[in-house]
Amino acid sequence: SSSSSSYSSASTQLPDRFAESKALAAHYLKDNIDGVQVIAEHSDQTTQQFVTKQAESIAEFIDELVQRVKPSLGKAELENELKATIAAQLNRRSPAGLHSEKTEADMFNSAVRFLKWLCPGSDSTFSKTNEKHVYPCFAELINFVAELVVRPLKDQKPASLDEQPKRLVRSYILNNAKSDKAEDKHYINMALKCDTLNYITGDNAEYDEDSYLISEACLKANDEWSDERPNYPCIFAVVEVESKSSEGAMLKGFSQLVEYSKDVYRNQHNRHFIWGLVSGGSEVKACVLGQNFLLASKFMDVTSTAGRLELIRFLVNWSFCELPKLGYDPTIRYNYKHECFAIDMVNSNEQMPTQTTYYLREVVVIAERVFGRHTRCFVVGRQPPSLDENSDNSGDILIKDAWPEVSGSAEDDMRDEAKLLKRVSNGLAGRSEFNGLYPKYINGGRMQIQNAHGDSVDETTRTILGETVWAQLGDLPLRAHMRIAMSGVGEPLESVQSIYELVVVIYDVMRCHMGILKHCQILHRDISEANILVRRDDTGVHGMLIDFDHSIDITDEGYAVRTEGAGTRPFMSINNLEDNSTKRTALDDWESIIYILCWLGTFGWNRATQPSGSVSKMAITSWNDYDEMMNAEAKRSNIHSPENFIGITKRFNPNIPHISAFKKFVNGLRAVLINNHDDPDMRGAIFDKNIISEESDIDELLGDEYMARPDPFVERAAHWESISTSLLARLETYAM
Repeated sequence: SSSSSSYSSASTQLPDRFAESKALAAHYLKDNIDGVQVIAEHSDQTTQQFVTKQAESIAEFIDELVQRVKPSLGKAELENELKATIAAQLNRRSPAGLHSEKTEADMFNSAVRFLKWLCPGSDSTFSKTNEKHVYPCFAELINFVAELVVRPLKDQKPASLDEQPKRLVRSYILNNAKSDKAEDKHYINMALKCDTLNYITGDNAEYDEDSYLISEACLKANDEWSDERPNYPCIFAVVEVESKSSEGAMLKGFSQLVEYSKDVYRNQHNRHFIWGLVSGGSEVKACVLGQNFLLASKFMDVTSTAGRLELIRFLVNWSFCELPKLGYDPTIRYNYKHECFAIDMVNSNEQMPTQTTYYLREVVVIAERVFGRHTRCFVVGRQPPSLDENSDNSGDILIKDAWPEVSGSAEDDMRDEAKLLKRVSNGLAGRSEFNGLYPKYINGGRMQIQNAHGDSVDETTRTILGETVWAQLGDLPLRAHMRIAMSGVGEPLESVQSIYELVVVIYDVMRCHMGILKHCQILHRDISEANILVRRDDTGVHGMLIDFDHSIDITDEGYAVRTEGAGTRPFMSINNLEDNSTKRTALDDWESIIYILCWLGTFGWNRATQPSGSVSKMAITSWNDYDEMMNAEAKRSNIHSPENFIGITKRFNPNIPHISAFKKFVNGLRAVLINNHDDPDMRGAIFDKNIISEESDIDELLGDEYMARPDPFVERAAHWESISTSLLARLETYAM
């Protein structure tokens, strides 16, 4: 059975920098999962049977070496036994004479090291609870298995491609690695890398592109892979060794996997999920870190025959399986001919879906978090850069790649961003006043993969993990791989050069927002600084509203209660933070605009507008609180009255030019939203709640003086159209 609750209170010794990763690991962990191995298995059953036999054969070889380690043997006798066993096994696996004495010597030296770990008590100087001792032994075992996987290929090519590994999984460790070394949070003790077959065999022949896609990421990196400092674009999996297998020690290992995986995602833009290995003493767990899960297998004890076999199966499966099984996306690949990355897109808006390939110009949004949507954005062109440098369509398309939560099939999912964006594009077509203020849909939707039966199915977390694993994950929300191509490319909000430009951009965005709501019946629901872009043309500066993956169709019955994941924490409306039943309207997004303006006024929008002093004690920092109810409570208090709100605006950065006028502008927007209403029930943000205790007198509670004041957010929601009109007019006054 899976469990994460036992890890939440486990005591661990971790640096402060790991605090967030530890909390995330405890939250997303699903431990002791059956069938994690299946995720890495080849989808072709016949091929997988061959791979399993390979793993069993290698495990038997290593078992034979383990059996040779006996306390009664002297050092020289043991060395002779091991050398004889290795020579016999190599002769059995390939025609005599094809392997060299050097190969035998290298494998002997490797075996001597990892047998210390596999055979407790064989070396009095070795301690499996000493991380520094275990790392090199673990690495040697992995590389020993890799040598046996590739040995038939080095001796003679297999007759069938199905019997040929696609890659070799090798380990790299830091010299003299210590678990407590350095303040560098990106310090990794050990990692796995995939070597390609032409690199291993020295063959210059062209192999299937998938087989060397991974190494190409290393080729394009600024610095090369080395044993001294693993290169994040090259890392296939992270390995962590802990001194013991207690809950606290293993949570520390999981936390470190989470911390280091952030940089793997940052550097590998074609990565769906990441593999990891965590060892506690002699027990190892294989881990998968994905969009909303951290899966850990059951323990594999390397001192036992069964445990070794299971670990070896992982290593061999990783060498033979298809690229998606490793967590890579084969639809984002390097094009050698044109020396650029190519991204495939399915034209799902056609009756007969076809594939279009776009060519990368720039990565503008990277996936910086281990868990979540893994949103990435690429500026692309219709032709490789080398062919259209002077073309008008060079880099004029944006591709968004993400893993949002979904409900059911694409046809039934009311939150499908591709459908919503297509509807926006159609609904605003011909309305020139909105041109350039929103991205226009070109094509795309849910990505698909082939299942074991050769059928095309939606690529989701369920299809990636398989039914055996998925059935153990309870009510884990389903996520689907979405890729959308759209026209319209802008610059980040940090490119605005003045307060005036900022106001113009915000006005354009909210003008577009209200136009989409009016003409397309779509409410955005995620107004944040990341979703506001800046465009410049001959007429000046303009804003652009992007990212519709939190949007909802207001004609959908019951849309008002769909509050899950709506917004970016510092800018989320109070209703969404509280996840209450108040009807969601445009006022929630207007509220977000006010929070954004306060945030930018305090912290700035680029380096030139950042404050010089400490901001840690400012009241506004509570808007980023992970406790959403505390966040909401703080916001209710901050915006309730002009006097309270001054506590926020008075801390605006005084070094920003025209900041006084900006304060007046923001105070005015808050007044229109919160206070400028004839009905007193619509004013403010705080309301009284009846608190009924066991000692309360029911007759008193029925009295008028005990009636709770209604929530002003509920009262204002009924008048959202008139209030929104007033807010837009206020913005227009400052923007014109």
